[in-house]
Amino acid sequence: MNRAHHREDEVSIFLSSNPEMMPCEGCMERDNKSTVATMEFLLLGFSELLCLRVLLFLIFLIVHLVTLAGNVMIFMAVVMEPSRPPMLFFLCQLSVIELCYTLVIVPKALLSLIVVDGSTISFIGCAAQMHLFVALGGAECFLLVAMSYDRYVAICQPLHYVAVMSEGLCLRLAVACCLGGFAVALGLTVAVFRLPFCQSHRINHFFCDVSAVLHLACTQSYTRELPLLAACVLLLLLPFLLILTSYVCIAAALFHATSSVGRGKALSTCISHLAITFLHYGCATFMYIRPKSSYSPARDKMVSLVYTNITPLLYPLIYSLRNKEIRGVLRKMLRRKKIAQLNWHAIRAVMCVCGKF
Repeated sequence: MNRAHHREDEVSIFLSSNPEMMPCEGCMERDNKSTVATMEFLLLGFSELLCLRVLLFLIFLIVHLVTLAGNVMIFMAVVMEPSRPPMLFFLCQLSVIELCYTLVIVPKALLSLIVVDGSTISFIGCAAQMHLFVALGGAECFLLVAMSYDRYVAICQPLHYVAVMSEGLCLRLAVACCLGGFAVALGLTVAVFRLPFCQSHRINHFFCDVSAVLHLACTQSYTRELPLLAACVLLLLLPFLLILTSYVCIAAALFHATSSVGRGKALSTCISHLAITFLHYGCATFMYIRPKSSYSPARDKMVSLVYTNITPLLYPLIYSLRNKEIRGVLRKMLRRKKIAQLNWHAIRAVMCVCGKF
């Protein structure tokens, strides 16, 4: 008995000297009273902006519908094109990712604006939303690497472009991007939702963002942030270094180019990709690569708002305005639509004439 008491005293002394190992109040209550099946989170959304709810709802809805229409238009235009260059193939995949991205986040955000006290989401639903959000974002990071490699081959090895960027390689790169993003997202989601959560399940956000959910974890040690750090290295730092390497090689090739006209044409093919890369990595870096002490729910929600609503809206605009291939494909699609409408009007006119007789 004395030895047992001595052991308990040693444990209590160790915990008191290491407060980061001590669980916060409410963790035991969560373990005893809550289960995965019954546990729910409350998404507060923009509950502090009561007077702007209707305006924000209308703005979000219009942006969401325009984003869906723009990405669907690019997807349909590329699918209807019989011969698709590698860049068009990657743009088609990017449009699909953005479509799924907005459908995962925006409907719940719109619901949080309708419900006054915030909207609830189940434990499984929150985990699924986080997994899809991180997976789609990770797939986009890897896809931007594939697109930079396409620009590298096109500019630095133009004679081997057709042989290198074959349809099989493009398909393998597309599958690898999706599998890589989903694998990293699965590991991060499992690591986050294995943490004990405190009694308050109120997420001060409009979706289950990683930082907002980690803020509810009971443990006070820094080990809870290690999965997020690892995911940032795999999804942000490593792809960014690969993209940077590709553009360093492109810059070196353009520096040695003798024709200023050719240099300008080659650079113009990279502008749209560079713009999307800076948008994507700029917002993601600001949101996730920073110390815990700088966490601010209000600021995070505003940056997430841009990241999940504005950037998907800008992507179709950037590529439709800057990419010559996309402009050509969209013109072909609109021309086909116009011809189909003229044929339909002609058929209706003939039917009307025949009906009179």
